[in-house]
Amino acid sequence: MSTSEVTSGTLFVISAPSGAGKTSLVQALLEQTDNLKVSVSHTTRAIRPGEIDGVDYHFVAEETFQAMLERADFLEQARVFDNFYGTSQPWVEEQLAAGCDIILEIDWQGAQQIRHLKPDCVCIFILPPSRETLHERLTNRGQDDESIIAGRMAKAISEMSHYGEADFLVINDHFDTALAELQTIVRCQRLRQDPQAHRYRELITDLLSEQN
Repeated sequence: MSTSEVTSGTLFVISAPSGAGKTSLVQALLEQTDNLKVSVSHTTRAIRPGEIDGVDYHFVAEETFQAMLERADFLEQARVFDNFYGTSQPWVEEQLAAGCDIILEIDWQGAQQIRHLKPDCVCIFILPPSRETLHERLTNRGQDDESIIAGRMAKAISEMSHYGEADFLVINDHFDTALAELQTIVRCQRLRQDPQAHRYRELITDLLSEQN
């Protein structure tokens, strides 16, 4: 692939089981990293108290979602119970072309769809440090009984089995360490030859030009 064909932004796909701490890590990463945005998904579910349209989700009617689906506007999409969720491909492509790095927070199934359409994306999987810690985090979320917690644990274990599909693996034992590792992944990707050559193409052209 030639330098002119490389988009200057990188698509980071971050997956994790519930209770791994992905949302808190991504929020901190966004706050401490320039030129990095998170993709806001479209959904047909009703807005909940405290949520903001365009920040938590783009809340749309099912007819609008279906029209976007027919136009192939989604990088990935899924139906969860009676609601639809999807990632806007035009928005992601626009941001990448403008040189902005993008984070997608999605499950392993969505990540598979993204890798099929965007094989140059960077996939990161976040794991908890132990089953005990995962169980504690899920338990501390509210007043759910043990049967519900057990169901969430079983789902999390199934999700964690897909860690091997990612390019990078981060263990969220100590929050600051896990955050530093995510920052390192972003920095390393930005320093790869293709993105750097695209970013500094004018400089490189000048450096290699014949001088009179």
